[in-house]
Formats: sequence, C-alpha cells, structure tokens
Amino acid sequence: MRRMSGMLALAVLTTAVAVPASAQTAQDPEMEEWTVPYERSRPRDPAVAPDGRVWFCGQAGAYIAVLDPETGEFTRYDTGGVRPHNLIVDPEGMVWYAGNAANDGAEARHIGRLDPATGEIEKFMMPDERASDPHTLVWDANGDIWFTVQGGNFIGKLWTQTGEVRLVESISVEGRRGGSSRPYGIELDSSGRPWIALFASNHIATVDPETFELETFELPEDALPRRLTITSDDIVWYGDWTRGTLGRLDPATGDVRDFDLPSGRESRPYAILADDSDRVWVFESGPEPNNLIGFDPMTEEIFSTTQPESGGGTVRHMFFDADTNAIWFGADTNTVGVIRLPARRRAVSY
Repeated sequence: MRRMSGMLALAVLTTAVAVPASAQTAQDPEMEEWTVPYERSRPRDPAVAPDGRVWFCGQAGAYIAVLDPETGEFTRYDTGGVRPHNLIVDPEGMVWYAGNAANDGAEARHIGRLDPATGEIEKFMMPDERASDPHTLVWDANGDIWFTVQGGNFIGKLWTQTGEVRLVESISVEGRRGGSSRPYGIELDSSGRPWIALFASNHIATVDPETFELETFELPEDALPRRLTITSDDIVWYGDWTRGTLGRLDPATGDVRDFDLPSGRESRPYAILADDSDRVWVFESGPEPNNLIGFDPMTEEIFSTTQPESGGGTVRHMFFDADTNAIWFGADTNTVGVIRLPARRRAVSY
C-alpha cells in the first residue's frame, strides 16, 4: 500500500566560507571543502542534481540541504524531526531520502520524496514495521530504487511510479542484536543486479531482480564489509572494516582477494567508489586526518594518498559526478567537500 503525507519544509538560505585545500602533488586529486552552517549536524551522503547543485543529508540535524558550489550558498529544508541517512536525486530534481530514524513525535520507517520548489515531502512507508530504518538508496535503470534496511535486516525495492515496496529479508547472524546482518552499502552491477555489504557478517549479498531470491558470498572469517563499489567488469570491491583491507570479490567464481591499506587494521575503510576510469577511491576513517586512497585495479597498486583539510572526522559515503570528473563527500567535521580527480585515462582494459 502507498501511504503519503505532505508537509511544508522551512527553507533557509545561508552562505558559508570555503575551507582551502592543502597542497597537492601532481599524482593526487585536489580537494575543496565548504563549512556547513548548521553546527554538529553530520552532513553526509551528497548527490549532484541536474542543475549542478549538491544535496546532502543533515543526519543529526533532521534536515536536508543543498549547496550551490558557485556561490557557496546553502538552503535548508527541515524534515519534521526525521533524521535522513542517505539521499539520491532524480532527473527532474526531486530529492529522495532514507527516513532512517526520528526525534520524539516523528516517524521514520519511510523513503521520502522532497519537492524543492514547494518544500513538500511525500512519504512511502515500509510495509513491515521491522523495516524501521531505511539506510542507503540507489537508482536502477528504470528510475526505481533499491535500498538497504540496516537494523531491520532487509533489502528492498521501491517502484517510484506506484509507490509499491517489496522487502527481502537478509540472513540472520547469531549473537548479533536482533540477529540482523546489517545490510549497509548497496550498488548495482551492469545488469541491474543489486549487491549489498552485510556489515554484521562476513558476507556480501545479491538479489535477483526478477525472482527476488537472495544469494550470499562468503568472505574471510573475520571480515566485515561496510560499503562497496563495482567496476565496469562487474568485480565487487569493498572496504573491510576490521581487517583494514580493500577486498575484491569476483562474482563469477566467488574468489576473494585482499589488498593492504596504508593504515592496516587501524584503517577503518568506509566511503568507497569507482570512477568511470575504474579507479577505486576509498577513505580510511581510522586515522586523523582521514586518508583518501586511490587504487588502480589494473596495476593493483595504490597511486594516491591525500587528506581533507578539515581532517574529515569520518567520511561515510561519496558520489561521483561524471560531468565534472569529481567526487563529492560529507564529513563529520561539518563540511561538504569536492575531490577533483586527475585526468581520466583513455581506456580501461583487463
């Protein structure tokens, strides 16, 4: 069933001062950060809209906001006490967010759709009360949304035109609170199949888009994958939270390989993505300042290590903007930043 509710959000226009980037080498990307004017609000999970503005969640501040990189202006939309965790933007500029938690008197358990022109929010409620914390959203080729539900232990799909939601229960983990395998990061491969990092287990899962059958792939015994990314050859790359490695899963064979990260077991790899040259970028959130690591799957070598000027605190998710060859991120240091990548390589070959 589709459930809708609307509310008018308060839009607040603010200007922030950019934090200058530190000196970079020729091998490293350039970084720039903007200080978010809403204090201690944990800005996170940005996405670039068709007009070039950058939307992000204020998870701790119960808001969604947008940055105009040209002017440095921020506009804020309150979410009525709902703490959004992640957002994505559709081609019409509508903002879809994961209603992950809520303050007193508010209700999470939904995926919301914000109309920036009016501030009105439409809510698509989860069909199972256990699915109380939608986590991360990703588009498929038809404009529908696959998503994870961390505590509720589900992977789901929302059909955006009808509002229908279907949930697939993930594996259970003995000894974990509630038994949830904590479905966390999610990405789609070239065939539109979702892949999910099960953060409370040593497994990566996938769901058949036609049958909704769940399949899991086992990783090393003490591995904990948090987020993942997929290169153009459909290899799944993930950060191993406990082992401090960059992991490589070949879905065709089930083979797993590990590549050491500079900070070892103190690395705490978190945000990760592959750009359109199949370079893999991952933030080490353990060291302070955080390290952005550039890894080349072709040479199997780290080619870059850079740090955000603010230190980063924790960088939890990143968004690649192909139009500008840049990555956007939010940081627990209360900043939103851009990573301007080195020039694309001409071709990718394996």
